[in-house]
Amino acid sequence: MLGLARGEVFLVPWTNEWKKEFEIEKQHIQDLIGPYIHRVHHIGSTAIEGLSAKPIIDIAIEIHAFSDGEKCAPALEKIGYAYRGTNVLPERHYFNKGEPRTHQIHMYETHNRYLAEQLRFRDYLKENEQKRKEYEQLKLALANSNSNDKHKYADEKTEFVKSILRRKVELAE
Repeated sequence: MLGLARGEVFLVPWTNEWKKEFEIEKQHIQDLIGPYIHRVHHIGSTAIEGLSAKPIIDIAIEIHAFSDGEKCAPALEKIGYAYRGTNVLPERHYFNKGEPRTHQIHMYETHNRYLAEQLRFRDYLKENEQKRKEYEQLKLALANSNSNDKHKYADEKTEFVKSILRRKVELAE
């Protein structure tokens, strides 16, 4: 299953189809805007095997120069993406696809700190089954209590995410 209606929050069990969908979409994106791309990453909960998630594929694209993000918009619109600008999160161009929404692109300049945090969090949960299960239980509870408020759902996950990122920094020191 793929797709989430505007404003809704619900989780579905992880499926291998999300990996396949990411790879297909990654290829389409590279075919269209390849010269601007440094790397493409599968991020978010759909990138973490075994973790229930909102059924939206999150794609992070590292571009060589931040100003290239707007230049990519016309090409990405050809495959159904809408450019939403840079005011949603700092230092990021944001695109989404579909209604219900099936894909999101988070486009950052190479070596962006926000992207680095997302990758560290993803990788930590991939490696740590106990924390992955804790995060899943938190997400299930929050989805249940915030099924019509995606912002509150996201905000209430923040402290867990920050605690993991702090832990990763402590372990690296």
